[in-house]
Amino acid sequence: MNARRRWVLAAMAAAGVVALALAPLVGAAPLGSTVVREIRLPRVLLAFLAGAGLSLAGMTFQALFRNPLASPFTLGVSSGAALGAALAIRLGLTFSVLGISGISLSAFGGALGALLLVYGIGTARRGLGPAVMLLAGVAASYFFSSVLLLVQNLSGFSDSLRIVRWLMGGLETVGYGPVIDLLPFAVFGVAVVFLHARELNLLSLGDELAVSRGVRVARVRAVLFVAATLMVGGVVAVCGPIGFVGMVAPHIARLLIGSEHRHLTPASFLMGGIFLVVCDAIGRTVIAPAEIPVGVVTALPGGPFFVWLLLRRSSPGHLMS
Repeated sequence: MNARRRWVLAAMAAAGVVALALAPLVGAAPLGSTVVREIRLPRVLLAFLAGAGLSLAGMTFQALFRNPLASPFTLGVSSGAALGAALAIRLGLTFSVLGISGISLSAFGGALGALLLVYGIGTARRGLGPAVMLLAGVAASYFFSSVLLLVQNLSGFSDSLRIVRWLMGGLETVGYGPVIDLLPFAVFGVAVVFLHARELNLLSLGDELAVSRGVRVARVRAVLFVAATLMVGGVVAVCGPIGFVGMVAPHIARLLIGSEHRHLTPASFLMGGIFLVVCDAIGRTVIAPAEIPVGVVTALPGGPFFVWLLLRRSSPGHLMS
């Protein structure tokens, strides 16, 4: 690692520490030890963990699909999770497992099902490549969204309002329960992605090159796909569908530190955490004492960023630069 990359990573780590230290002090409610300890600090930790997980998952999908537009949001995971949560609300599922509500479990199942469906379509026949998986994700997203609208239309006013609110994503929490619920998924996914940084470099350049360098492409792709799926599913189950973090944060990190995944992986982890902590702080303060759901805040820069990527991708040589 050259000196510039070391300085960039050090600066990002310092920015992460500053964000974690200052964000709990921001909010409409008066400062107090109980407020900071039981409400704001858990919320900030949850935001950092969720943002880091979504960012790493997005980075992984972009390498596996060799497409800068690949992300948890564009692969149908948000729509699948939203449909799972909407069905749980509509059916009145009130059970919990290990303290995790039926709505969160249903959202996790929907997210997992959507990504496994996309992966299954992409690997159903020999010769179907990453582009087919991305198109399958778009198709799945439209299908799940259509079913979601049907479920919402058949729901009463109260359930329909809960569905809409959940779709906006949120980090509201009291205590550290959600952080602990998300931690195993995040730790497993982060560890797998960090250990496969070399393979991600090769896979992002093409399967033939990866095979020539000794990579077991099908096995490694499946392992990374499962790891990214678990991270996204865990985040969506706990926080709801928070869009665009998995697209915006890895690209900002890539612009700062380059495409070498041994450096890009920790940079994406830090950038995703910082990005979501800052977005949540903005949502808590802009119209205080009311709050803007964090999913709305992330979508505001996410939409224009998506358009910019589409335009940039039309230029030769800019696929993953």
